[in-house]
Amino acid sequence: MTTAKGKVVVKVEGLRKTYGKTIAVENISFEVYEGEIFSMVGPNGAGKTTTIECIEGLRQPDKSNIEVLGLNPKKDEHGLRERIGVQLQTSALQDRIKVWEALDLYASFYPKSTDWEALLERLGLADKRSDYFDKLSGGQKQRVFVALALINDPEVVFLDELTTGLDPRARHSIWDLVRDIQKSGKTVILTTHFMEEAERLCDRVAIVDHGRIVALDSPENLIQSLGAETRIVFNLESATERPSEKLKGIAGVTKIEQIGDRVVVYGTGTELAGNVVNALTSQGIRFSNLRTEQPNLEDVFLTLTGREMEA
Repeated sequence: MTTAKGKVVVKVEGLRKTYGKTIAVENISFEVYEGEIFSMVGPNGAGKTTTIECIEGLRQPDKSNIEVLGLNPKKDEHGLRERIGVQLQTSALQDRIKVWEALDLYASFYPKSTDWEALLERLGLADKRSDYFDKLSGGQKQRVFVALALINDPEVVFLDELTTGLDPRARHSIWDLVRDIQKSGKTVILTTHFMEEAERLCDRVAIVDHGRIVALDSPENLIQSLGAETRIVFNLESATERPSEKLKGIAGVTKIEQIGDRVVVYGTGTELAGNVVNALTSQGIRFSNLRTEQPNLEDVFLTLTGREMEA
């Protein structure tokens, strides 16, 4: 199906899944378009993994209408598996299996597979091809799992909490990898509880909380919808300084907070930071550590749910 936004590759209508008396997912509906990076973001336990596993055909929903590439995940299970790639939230390989052995084994599962030697090169694993899995770093292991998800040259790739447990450097490296996957013409659907990850990577984001989608749009539109203010934060060299009265008249300033030597100026406008710095300098107020904090998806989640995002 093609809409004004593009070709629909995943369609979910009225998805509901319970475990006993616990409602994991309640009436979730959305579409994913060809070539985009789409994310379901929310705290652990929000229902993200249950949703994605129902779409993949790994879990049976209580109620839903799901189509992936025009196929029903349950009725067309085998046909769908050949066209999608899946990296699970919890994955493991034998400690003493070599990287090339894992890729060669998984390639044998499909009637059509990509050149895994080239895949190793592309994912920065060529020099690790003969290493045992248990000797790899956390980031390298995640790259192996991505390689296994790409081994059948899928049209849609599912990545579930891909960067959990990685250090910041490895996480950024994985982000670059996800962008490369998209550039190769594939659709990427990922789940994460890192708001920054969703904001940096994704074309559209579904914010999930307590089994429901509470917002769905591009990160930019979600942030703009808040009408949230920019924050200018700095420290005074003297905690006895009270710059509030001197800053209130500045164009765009709406509120000022001071606790000890820390000052937060709230306001709007592209020239807000420059105006604040000029006012402080002209008044002879000495300050340090000035930074600008823009509203982000964390603020969106806080506004929508009334609480801060927690892993």
